[in-house]
Amino acid sequence: MHTDEVIAAARELAADMEKLSFAAPVAYTYNPLTYAWAGHEAYIRKFAPGKKKVLYLGMNPGPFGMAQTGVPFGEIAAVTLWMGISAPIAQPAATHPKRPIQGFSCPRSEVSGRRLWGLFEEMYGSAEAFFAESYVANYCPLIWMSETGANITPTQLPKEQVARIDAACQRHLVRLIELLEPHYLIGVGGYALKQLEIAATALPSRTFTLGTILHPSPASPAANKFWPEKPRKQILDILGK
Repeated sequence: MHTDEVIAAARELAADMEKLSFAAPVAYTYNPLTYAWAGHEAYIRKFAPGKKKVLYLGMNPGPFGMAQTGVPFGEIAAVTLWMGISAPIAQPAATHPKRPIQGFSCPRSEVSGRRLWGLFEEMYGSAEAFFAESYVANYCPLIWMSETGANITPTQLPKEQVARIDAACQRHLVRLIELLEPHYLIGVGGYALKQLEIAATALPSRTFTLGTILHPSPASPAANKFWPEKPRKQILDILGK
């Protein structure tokens, strides 16, 4: 069954990530595909079935989104109210006191997730209408933090560590594309677009249209100024609408 294969691929990625270890500046590593697996599996079972026209790809989880819910860009209100998903969330092996995992009880809102899912709600109305032709995934499921609790992005890690991450994450991304069969591959930000370009070269028999939209992070001055008008236009241009 198609959905079971997506779940199996996610489980394999989770296991591959658990085999990795990280040195300074990384002090804490969270893998939501393990402790928040119930939320991630619920997302896959509800929204992965069927072939997809569009695959949107993010970079890695945010502390108040997927870190809490297991859902990509998983801002809690969007996940519970728009998607209709809730699930019991466990704990990472080690938790930074400034970055607690409170699951669906987390009082914080993930701005990136609120913006992205809010855009899709504005464009499609219901989650069912959006996911009928689209799917959202993250390239890497891990979250890294320093001793102070500051977020560490994949681009800040040593090259040899990135190479091991990329090997597993690219394998999963290629498998996801094979299973969902999208034609449009859209990176949420430039980093994700680069990973989609690499994955597309591993599938030379397929034809894709690749593009990128503005990343919704509040750390982006452009997103703060031009959201949601610019990404809406970018999506319509990519899809030829």
